[in-house]
Amino acid sequence: MKVGLIAGAVLAGAALGAALLSLAWTPFDPAAMSIPDKLRPPGSVHWLGTDQLGRDILSMLMAGARTSLSVALLAVAIGAGAGVPLGLAAAAMRGRWVDDAIMRGNDLVFAFPSLVIAILITAALGPSAANAMIAIGIFNIPVFARVTRAAALPIWTLDYIRAAEVAGKGAARISVEHVLPNVASLLIVQATIQFSLGILAEAGLSYVGLGAQPPTPSWGRMLAEAQTMAAIAPHAAIAPGVAIVLTVLGLNLLGDGLRDALDPRLKARLA
Repeated sequence: MKVGLIAGAVLAGAALGAALLSLAWTPFDPAAMSIPDKLRPPGSVHWLGTDQLGRDILSMLMAGARTSLSVALLAVAIGAGAGVPLGLAAAAMRGRWVDDAIMRGNDLVFAFPSLVIAILITAALGPSAANAMIAIGIFNIPVFARVTRAAALPIWTLDYIRAAEVAGKGAARISVEHVLPNVASLLIVQATIQFSLGILAEAGLSYVGLGAQPPTPSWGRMLAEAQTMAAIAPHAAIAPGVAIVLTVLGLNLLGDGLRDALDPRLKARLA
């Protein structure tokens, strides 16, 4: 299990490192076009080759990592920031109309596929990285709300929660002081999963032209632009595809490793 955690941390860390490094340095300007250098294969100058406009693919990958990771991270922050309080409130008001209203609202969002909702929102607000972030974040809200509620419900039946109620603590204070710390490890694991799904969603939206707009680099748009050149310049499509696969794989391995490390029941079973 530790091998998966380490491998996931290395892959995710590499993507994060590339994104951070691109803030200060890239081999070439990601937006600089050089038609005489178009579709060059990987070599000593352009390590991953160039695209149909002569842009350096490695530089675009590094800058695209910044776009994909920032959109996915902020989308997770939106989802957790709104979904966790809703899930805690639903668990605290279990069986009451507040609980029913929150969960039926979640069901309404889940009735539509996530990508369809994202496409509808970005089509209505306009294509951009910010709107893609909002669209992905909105779908993350019911995910975090359901996970939080499911994890919090058993905790509300424990004796120390009843003792807190007898001591005069309100539902909100109990949720923050006693329930949230006990579900935090599960929420961390869920956040890594939603992070990886957010990267896929951002790539999908950019692929259909509803995500980050030119000249902002994006892994999804790199794939879309390279698909017509796949027969003569496969490296232009392979590079962003491999970047997406490795980053998502790394985050999933990291999530599984964190689950095994943070869940005491799994640790006891594996011991």
